Formats: sequence, structure tokens, C-alpha cells
Amino acid sequence: MIKGEIKGILAIWYREMKVFLREKSRIVASIVNPVLWLLVFGGGLGSSVSIPGINYQSFIFPGILTQAVLFSSIFFGVYIVWDRKIDFLKEVLVAPISRTSIFIGKVIGGATDSMVQSVILLLIGILFDKIGLISGLHMNVVSVFVALVILFFSTSAFVSVGLIIGSQMESPEGFQLISSFLIFPLFFLSGALFPINNLPMWLAPFNLADPLTYSVDALRNVLLGSSHFSLMFDIGILAGFTALVVVVGTFAFKRMKV
Repeated sequence: MIKGEIKGILAIWYREMKVFLREKSRIVASIVNPVLWLLVFGGGLGSSVSIPGINYQSFIFPGILTQAVLFSSIFFGVYIVWDRKIDFLKEVLVAPISRTSIFIGKVIGGATDSMVQSVILLLIGILFDKIGLISGLHMNVVSVFVALVILFFSTSAFVSVGLIIGSQMESPEGFQLISSFLIFPLFFLSGALFPINNLPMWLAPFNLADPLTYSVDALRNVLLGSSHFSLMFDIGILAGFTALVVVVGTFAFKRMKV
């Protein structure tokens, strides 16, 4: 029984990886857009914004990493909508595995896709640091490994959020509308582009309620040596949020109508 569930999870993961690797334009776009944000937005705004002791492009690099994770992870949920429209999901659901295993396989598949993109962006960050295009990043084996752990929690959580939304939507257009209303507030309220030390009183509660805040802060801790919260606190919040949305997502999948 357990062996069959594991095989089912691996089969779904393999299918998602095959789809990802076939879409070369999706891979290229997921890398080019963050790099443009880093170079154009970071370079342009960085010429007029001063953060004591930190280059602005280096400061937003963790935020750009989380932006890439957020966009690719949540939009992964649209594949559930398409799978339902082409009746592929029905074929999966009649397989002798539980919906919980199907959900977990989807989460692992989507998280793997986003982690591949994250590794590429971290390698680009190392390259830019070496050639002096951006400076001040603490890129070594330990910091990169911890960054990948943080990004794994983030991708797993937001893939789950995307799948929760996708399981309740019946059209790609509806999914994109709902997800857009979610993605941009999460990104802009996270402090990815600005320090959160002296936020206005009305904005601070929204920043603290945003789970992406703790991903950005944790990455700044390991890649820049500067953060608002402790690393263990950030990772604890991310782990708790990930566990919560995985449980909610499993329940949503069980109630999903095909």
C-alpha cells in the first residue's frame, strides 16, 4: 500500500519534470525576468537609494530570488486547471493512489521546478559577485546550502497555495485573476525592495502577516549577514506556514470536483 503510494508520487513528480523541461521558453523567461529586475530596477533605483553598508542591488538580490519563487510557484497551480480541462486529471484520479499522494506529488514536482530556477539564479548571483557587477554577497558553500533550504520551504508553501487556488478554479482566466491579486501584495509587502526597520505604523502589520517577509529576511541573513529577525525564527515561521498550507491543500484536493 505504502509502496504503491510512493510510486504514484514519483510518477506524478516525473510527469511534472518532463513538462517543465519541455517548456524551454518558460525556463528562459523565469531566469531573464529576475535578472532584468536585478540589473535594471536595482541599478536604476540603486543610483538614488542609499542603504548604509549595503549595495542596493545586493540588498534586493534575496528579494528577487523570492520573487522568482513566488511567481513560478503560485502560477504552477494553473496546470491543475488545464489538467481538468483536458481530462488528464480524471485519468490520474482513477489511479489506485489517494488524492493526498497526488497533491504531494504535485507539490514536489512544482517545488523541484522552482528549485532548478533558484539554483540557476544563485549561480548567476555568484557570477555577478565575482565580476563585480554586484558586490557584498556572502556566497559560499554553507550560505548557498542554507539559502536552498529556505527556498525549498518557500517553494513548497507557495506551490501548495497555487494548487489550493487551482483546485477551486474552473478556468485559467479565473486562476490568473485571483493569483494576481494575491501575488503582487505578497511581493510588495514583503520588504523585498525596501528595509522593514522603519515602516509606517499602518504598513507594519501587513508586512508581519506576509509569509514572504520571513523568506526574504532569512535569505538576507545568510547572503548579506543582515536581517530584522533571527534565522531560526524566520525558518520556524516558514516551516509552520508550509505545514499549514500543505494540510489545507490536501483537504482542498479531497474536496475538489472534477
